[in-house]
Amino acid sequence: MFTGIVTDVGEITSLKPVAQGQLHRMRIACGYDQTTIADGASIACNGVCLTVVASGTSGGKTWFDVDAAAETLGMTTAKHWGEGGRLNLERALKIGDELGGHIVAGHADGIATIVKRHDLPDMARFELKTSPELARFIAAKGSVTLDGVSLTVNTVDDVTFSVLIIPHTLQVTTLSGWKAGSEVNIEVDLMARYAARLSEMK
Repeated sequence: MFTGIVTDVGEITSLKPVAQGQLHRMRIACGYDQTTIADGASIACNGVCLTVVASGTSGGKTWFDVDAAAETLGMTTAKHWGEGGRLNLERALKIGDELGGHIVAGHADGIATIVKRHDLPDMARFELKTSPELARFIAAKGSVTLDGVSLTVNTVDDVTFSVLIIPHTLQVTTLSGWKAGSEVNIEVDLMARYAARLSEMK
């Protein structure tokens, strides 16, 4: 489990398709202490929970390897990732950690597309569009995870919704690079999903 509070921005230093292209192995450089990264650990990369298969240090920088399988490549923006790409990172939640965002599974539900970007003084407002299947779980003042970042929904209009990004978030994540046409990973609020499921069963 995660909280949607990004703790580092990593960089993809290598990406190799394996298993006839059905699996991508990526090496990601980061600022984490390598001694705290165990094989099998979960790290959310742009909101996608991936399993560490190896880690080490090189040139004074920590790196870890993860595999993105066909399901991940098909449902998320991982299909577009390449060397030099920057990713929002978050370590898995531990007992006793502060829950600063909201409960996030790290299982991206799909992709949302940036429709418009409005630059404000030190902030940015984004309008995004997603599928009808996911839009039903998005509500004004509710939570949504975009590229691994826990955000509050401002407005909703059918399949379009907006979020406002504060200066701190723009500085410590990759969201400053978003523009019209950008695709981002979206995970809807688990509570909204369960509430909708319960209402369907009545």
